[in-house]
Amino acid sequence: MIGKFIFSIIACEEDTILALSKDDVKKYLEEVKTAVVHNKYRIELNKHRQDNRKLFEDYVLDEARAKEILLSLETDDFSEVRNNDHEGFEYELLYVFGKDVKLMKRYGFEGEKTVSLYIKFNKLSHAFIVIVSFHEQEWPLKYAFK
Repeated sequence: MIGKFIFSIIACEEDTILALSKDDVKKYLEEVKTAVVHNKYRIELNKHRQDNRKLFEDYVLDEARAKEILLSLETDDFSEVRNNDHEGFEYELLYVFGKDVKLMKRYGFEGEKTVSLYIKFNKLSHAFIVIVSFHEQEWPLKYAFK
């Protein structure tokens, strides 16, 4: 049953149906925020995450502002859950959120602009959060509860 409080999500190519309520996502997000407040997280900026690096290069964005954005996530920003498609990590579930934020371009004279972010993360078993994606959306997200 798909309704106001239950949203079914097809997780990647596996066609696995996960039923998540708004309360499930709220609880998960609360755990994520607790980890972020205690600095138990990292944003992936390695060579495989060029889109994440580009966000920090293109906009005036530091670690404190990124943390503020993460802490501002709400249940209504939730889009979907996906299976991790990287070999050896298929058991992990990645939560996808979108957030519109105002950011200042690093170069030029455009001033602040609204940027739609794509934020995907994984909460590891020891309450550490890995922010896999933290970059501009390439395409509009569909939100589960909006």
